[in-house]
Amino acid sequence: MTRQSKRTGSNLSRRKFIVGAGAAGVAGLAGCTRSGGSSGSPTESGGDSTDSGGEGTEGTQSETLSGDINVAGSSTVFPLATAMAERFQKNHSGVSVNIQSTGSGGGFANYFCTGQTDFNNASRPIKKEEKQQCSSNDVEPVELKVATDALTVIVNNDNDWIGEGLTVEQLKQIWSAETKPKTWADVNSEWPDEPLELFGPTDASGTYDYFIEAVLGEEGPGHRQDYSATEQDRTIVQGVQGSKYAMGYLGFAYYSENQDAVQAVPIKDGDGGYVEPSLDNALQGKYTPLSRPLFTYAAKSSLSKNHVAEFAKFWLENATSKKIVAEEVGYVPLSDKEQSQMMDKLESAIQEAN
Repeated sequence: MTRQSKRTGSNLSRRKFIVGAGAAGVAGLAGCTRSGGSSGSPTESGGDSTDSGGEGTEGTQSETLSGDINVAGSSTVFPLATAMAERFQKNHSGVSVNIQSTGSGGGFANYFCTGQTDFNNASRPIKKEEKQQCSSNDVEPVELKVATDALTVIVNNDNDWIGEGLTVEQLKQIWSAETKPKTWADVNSEWPDEPLELFGPTDASGTYDYFIEAVLGEEGPGHRQDYSATEQDRTIVQGVQGSKYAMGYLGFAYYSENQDAVQAVPIKDGDGGYVEPSLDNALQGKYTPLSRPLFTYAAKSSLSKNHVAEFAKFWLENATSKKIVAEEVGYVPLSDKEQSQMMDKLESAIQEAN
């Protein structure tokens, strides 16, 4: 894959995002969000206009809200949560949204299911054992889909041997605990006989879990552990950028913020062609098997607090925004139908909590 084709795909996905992704936009300037352990991409400041000519969803502040909102979880969802929190806090200065980037699993185990946070962001669905832990602490999670991601495999800009891209089988061979090739030539004899340098998320990350599910198979030998693991997505980018023979994987938003630093690798699934990771391809179902839903989980009891419930509604109201979700953060917004379904689920949970 060439750097030119990489840039073209990203620019198309971010600047010419398809109309069907959603309609609602917002008007406002981002405020300050407190974060711990953040690995999120920076959000842009400046006013947002509506996306499709309709009314923005921020409007004017109709009531005084105050209190803290605590959020932990996925580093992939972190930049989206931050973008929403900044806008909400601008409209409600008495509310402080505190966001930690802990990984999906780390957030569930250490914060959300122990009752310490109001929301847990996740780049994969909650697991059975996490539900059981939540239940044992009287925490009832409410699953809300907030976007779609295109999990992205990246290589160094000087990598000129992959060509069109990688097959899912080659990805499986590279990252499997069973095969563990040491050099690029171990994967393809025509590739350099140079050490594979691998960078990726830790096992606390939903991105790690999803990669196992989509590429390695949950019943397979598992993910190799001889790689540089980090919860800091920027560290993955920096590692790949710094070595000609490196490879990594992470959420699309982090690649889109660093598209000149590394190359995104097109992926071939089965008999189809090589498909670039992009928002268009993820929305249209072409980028398989690496497109995935992104979630935030609300604690139902927290939704009895007005400022928490209003933040959840605000997030969903703006989850169809191309301006915020696609152009600023780099994910696929919800469709109008998905938004309506999530809003119905949230409204029911709020009623039950009160």
